[in-house]
This record gives sequence, structure tokens and C-alpha cells, in this order.
Amino acid sequence: MENKKNYGWKGFFPLLTFLAIYLGGGLIFTALGYGGDSFKQIPRMAALVGALLVCMVMGGKERSLEFRMDTFCKGMSNQGTMIMIMVFLLAGAFSGVAKAMGGVQATANLGLSLVPAQFLFAGLFLISAFMATAMGTSMGTISAVGPIAVAVAESAGLNMAFAIGTVLGGAMFGDNLSMISDTTIAATRGCGCEMRDKFKMNGLIASVAAILSMIVYTIVGSGAELTGDFTYDIIKVIPYIFILVFALTGCNVFVLLLAGIGVAGVIGFATGSFDVPTFAQAMGSGMSGMYDICLIALLLRGVGGVAEELGAIDWLVAKMHSSVKSRKGAEYMTAGMVSVFDAALANNTIAIMMAAPLVRKVVAEHNVAPKRVASILDIFSCIVQGIIPHGGQVLLCISLTGLSPFSVIGANFYCYILAIVALCTIQFGLGRTKEEKEGVKMYDENDEVIALK
Repeated sequence: MENKKNYGWKGFFPLLTFLAIYLGGGLIFTALGYGGDSFKQIPRMAALVGALLVCMVMGGKERSLEFRMDTFCKGMSNQGTMIMIMVFLLAGAFSGVAKAMGGVQATANLGLSLVPAQFLFAGLFLISAFMATAMGTSMGTISAVGPIAVAVAESAGLNMAFAIGTVLGGAMFGDNLSMISDTTIAATRGCGCEMRDKFKMNGLIASVAAILSMIVYTIVGSGAELTGDFTYDIIKVIPYIFILVFALTGCNVFVLLLAGIGVAGVIGFATGSFDVPTFAQAMGSGMSGMYDICLIALLLRGVGGVAEELGAIDWLVAKMHSSVKSRKGAEYMTAGMVSVFDAALANNTIAIMMAAPLVRKVVAEHNVAPKRVASILDIFSCIVQGIIPHGGQVLLCISLTGLSPFSVIGANFYCYILAIVALCTIQFGLGRTKEEKEGVKMYDENDEVIALK
């Protein structure tokens, strides 16, 4: 049995090393003039290898190298992390098959064909929001709808920043809310709540912000008409509708995604979109697109396991206990922590995975329901992701339009309105249930209830 010593805040050295390498490298390359590729010069995986090396040398003489490796690997093998990775892979497989079947273009064209001329910008926002919610990817949504918005703005002489801003806002709406988004998967698994419960809690906040945003987009929008051929096959939209509808019934996420892959496959074969080899390749391609986030999740969880074993988590929880005195304070602390992580890492999924285990015990003691915690984590990570100049979504918008990042960020009204609505929800305790007021059950990493007072 190895002797244990509490290292306090020093137990976060591996995590701080990761942040220093990735964030510091990005800032250095930005200063060197690498522009939008600055934060790509040192990949997150490489930064995590640096954190792994620090994990191996920490612990002093009382911890052998074998013990340190065992601690790291036990952290990675956490049950919740394994489930999250399986959901990531199945969500990728569904997205790959649905895209190969032609569902992405069909969904985009369906929405574009229904947009009234006087609601052009609001319509682009709504289309992007639906597609991102159905597909679970903001980047894929911007890639599909962004070029159309740019072409419309150019041909009609509309404000390009507003046009791409509507697409960015809608994409972040869906990224935040989708049942198969990696942020939703990370938030629900990290907080121990059902996707359906998180969707309902999150949906109330996001829907208010979306309605207000559409009003703004309508006011600043134009009556210019969309031109082009927006033909679509309605049957190819069915897999996305299937996922949305059955997710709300509380269907098991594994069953849901497997069934979704089956539905998309059947439609693909029936319409001649692919044969057996291309169907299998589409699944493989979709899953391979999730490999990076799966590996990052494993390594981050391993680093977190080392930080916990070194006493860093207990130290942080104790500090938060002494500074957080109320339910409101716990919720603000959650929002602030995930926002800082996302601003540093420019990845909302990783920000959630880092913040969730750090806030669980504190929010439980202040009777904040798991679904509310998951919603706050997801909402604020998506808000920050949509307004940071080095975020992947903003960089993609820049590449499509040639605008400065600040022009794009300034036109993303949805994220600012969502921030206001979410802060009001926290400040005034809106949406709190009887369960939250009387006491809730929070679960640790072994799915055991954390006792409340």
C-alpha cells in the first residue's frame, strides 16, 4: 500500500501544464503572425502528453512509478468516461451515415424552401438551429448553411456579418441543445442526469433566447429573396426527426443511436444513396471523426484521476465550500469555471469535461439539480465558444466570409442574448423545481449518491 500525501493545489500541476502548453503555445504563435492557425500549431493531444509526463514525475518517493501509472490508468478507465466515449462513437456513426445518405443537404434545402422573404435572417437562424440540433454538430451546420448565407448576402447586397452571424448563432443553439451533441453527452454524463431532463431544462432557457434572437434578426433583416434550386427528398430528413422525437421519450441513448443508424441505413439503401460497403465506410468515417475527442477524454480523465489522488480535488472543493455560500453562488461558480476553461481551450466539450467533476460536490450541497448543472455547463461553454476569436466555429465563419473575427462575433446576437437569459435564470432562481428546493440526489463517479445535509 502506497503512502499518500495531500499536495493541495500543487496536485493540479499536470492540468496546469496542459493549459500552459496549449494556451501559451497558441498565444506565442499568434504573436508570431500565424493568424487563425495559431492554436493548431501545438495540438491538444501533444499538450496532454506534456501533462502525462508531469503526472509520472509527481508524487515524491512515497509513490512508485508503477503506482502513478496505475492511478492514471484507473482514472481513464472510469465507467462514466467509457460510456461517454461509446456514445461519442455511436453519435459519430449516425452522423456519418445520415450525411452519406443525403440527409444534411435535404434538411438544409427543406428549410430554405420554406423561408419567407421578409424573414430571411430569422429563417437562416431557424434552419441552422434545427440542423445543428438534429445533427449534433455546429461545425457541420456552418459548413452546410454558411456558404448559402454568404451567397445570398453577396447577391442581394446584404450585411455579410449579419448573414453569417445568424448561421453561427443557430449552430450554437443546436450544439448546446442537441441530444447527440458531444457537449450534451459530456455534460449529462459528467453531472449524472438523463439527456431528456437536461434537454427540457436547457430548452426552456435556449428557447427564450432563440425567440428574442429571431425578433432581432427580423428587425435587422432584409426582404431579399433566396434564389437557387432547393429541391429535397423529405424521406431523407426522417432520421433526424426520428432522433429528436424518440430522444424526448427517454429512450436509452445506445438504443436510440443504434436505431437511428438503422433508420438512416434503410433509407439510404431504399433511395440508392449507398450500398453495403459505402454504408460501412460512412459509419467508420463518422466514428473516426470522434477519435480525437475520445482520446482527449481518456487522457483528461487520467490527469483528473492523478489530481484527485494527489488531493487537488479535495483542496479545490474545500476552497469552494468556504467561498460559495448559496445556491446562486454555486451556479455562478459553475458558469464561471466552464467559461474560463472554454476561453482557454477553445473547445466547449473539453471545457465541460474539465469543469464537471470539479463542481459536482459543491452544487450538490446547495441543492442544485444535476439537470440544472448540466444545462449551465453546456450553455456557458457554448456562449463562450461562439464569441471567442480563436474558436473553431468563428474561424470557420471567417474562412467563408473573409471578415474579421470581431465582425462575426459582433453579429452573433444569439450568444449574447442567451448569456443574458441564463444569467437572469441564475440570479432570480428561475426554473427551480420542488425537488431542488427540498433536496436533490447527486451521484459520484461510481453512480453512488452523494449524501446531502
